[in-house]
Amino acid sequence: MATALLHVRRVRPGDDLPLPRYQTAQSAGLDLHACLDVEVVLQPLERRLIPTGLSLEIPEGYEGQVRPRSGLSLKQGLTCLNSPGTIDSDYRGEVGVILINLSNVPATIRRGDRIAQLVIAQVSRVELVEVSSLSESSRGSGGFGSTGV
Repeated sequence: MATALLHVRRVRPGDDLPLPRYQTAQSAGLDLHACLDVEVVLQPLERRLIPTGLSLEIPEGYEGQVRPRSGLSLKQGLTCLNSPGTIDSDYRGEVGVILINLSNVPATIRRGDRIAQLVIAQVSRVELVEVSSLSESSRGSGGFGSTGV
């Protein structure tokens, strides 16, 4: 398995939060932590951008995908909007996670909570070619629900 280097910069120098890390040897995602000065209470159906305190230099040809943590979604009803959220390799600003509370009770997010996971994935670039028609396929133009339940 190829290993790419991911340069990480703390937005607030001296911050003591742990850097993202894989929780197991075969984890696909690095856990992202909430970098908060005060705890945030998300009311049911409320969404908020939660800072991570980090900016990244993702290698060219890769993207960062911000995804929900399954345990957080199941146990507290918290998930990520715009999921997976894409961090382009040329973005150098602070990484934020858009969390939403889909439960029926308030949820508290505290400094250092693991709020999402970051998957680094290779991307392919394409060249667009405008045509007057497309080749036929077995599915054709069948859209949502066209392949059955």
